[in-house]
Amino acid sequence: MINPQSADVVIIGGGIVGCSAALSLSRRGLRVILLERDTCGSRSSGVNFGGVRRQGRTIEQLPLAVRAKRIWDTLPDYIGIDGEYIQSGHLKLARSQQEFAELESYRERTRDFGLDLQLIGPMTLRQRFSWLASNVTGGSYCPQDGQANPRLVSPAFAAAARRAGTLIFERFTVSGIEKLSEEFHVSGADGSRFTAPNLLNCAGAWSKDLAAQFGDEVPLTQGYPAMAVTEPLPFFIPYSLGVCGSEVYCRQVQRGNVVMGGGRGIGLTDSTSRSTAEMLQTLMARIVRLIPSMRNVQIIRTWSGVEAYTPDKQPILCASPTTAGLFHGFGLSGAGFEIGPAVGEVLADLVIDGRTETPIHTFDLQRFTLS
Repeated sequence: MINPQSADVVIIGGGIVGCSAALSLSRRGLRVILLERDTCGSRSSGVNFGGVRRQGRTIEQLPLAVRAKRIWDTLPDYIGIDGEYIQSGHLKLARSQQEFAELESYRERTRDFGLDLQLIGPMTLRQRFSWLASNVTGGSYCPQDGQANPRLVSPAFAAAARRAGTLIFERFTVSGIEKLSEEFHVSGADGSRFTAPNLLNCAGAWSKDLAAQFGDEVPLTQGYPAMAVTEPLPFFIPYSLGVCGSEVYCRQVQRGNVVMGGGRGIGLTDSTSRSTAEMLQTLMARIVRLIPSMRNVQIIRTWSGVEAYTPDKQPILCASPTTAGLFHGFGLSGAGFEIGPAVGEVLADLVIDGRTETPIHTFDLQRFTLS
């Protein structure tokens, strides 16, 4: 056995949450070890849609989203690259009076969070977006929301954490975790051992078993987003688009490709998934109903990922109620790219200060067990 390496914190999982936590903890002077079974940012953090939006989130998530926006707005200083992040604006579309009323209600309920939502009626919508289908009856525009390239951003958080002093072990298989006295002991399949008084569970879709090992039962399930990208087209979609009901979403990058998603793929193994031909046909039909000019566009690549979903679609973000020194940050339910950096910072707050100024009581895992 290799002599154990000690640290203040060991983090399991190198997605955007784990790497953000590592970066924040290292910058605040703690010794951090991060263990990732693949490469950092290669799972759901790196294969998601790339939407950086606050609009449409639950009221409970908006404080996290606002905190995250401060990071996104300074991304080059924070992680060293811009990650193709742009404040393109996010336009959420309604296809009925009822859906437009939902957008109006959401604007009223979120006025205190600085979203600056602008409602767009049917006449203005036709004038500004003639390429939208006639069944679109209105929209809500959030001017400071945007989009980024997750394949660049998520690994960049890991690189920034490494520069700040985090020791990162990729392609690392954890063979055992136990708590002895005041220390967590983590063993690797290669014989490596690590010890720390604090353990962060940021393993995404694979966090359930780690939590259960310490008596924290979470009703977590896996989901597989169906994603696709088209051939390059003349640029015509200036905003990231969503639809009430979330059945389809899309954005166009500066190179002209349209990235789109909606619906579910299938799981192949514990860690792999793919879209299906049937789901892609459904996805394209939905896109054409939204944007008729895309009827004959060619898809050049499809993919999926493995995401962690909670029953209420709210994240798990809390200290363990059963085990001192254990902290959970997972279950972001397919909407974690924007808030992920803030979730990492909150985990660092909990480790160092034992509290955080960002309200997170809604995200305590005990909500599933307490009546």
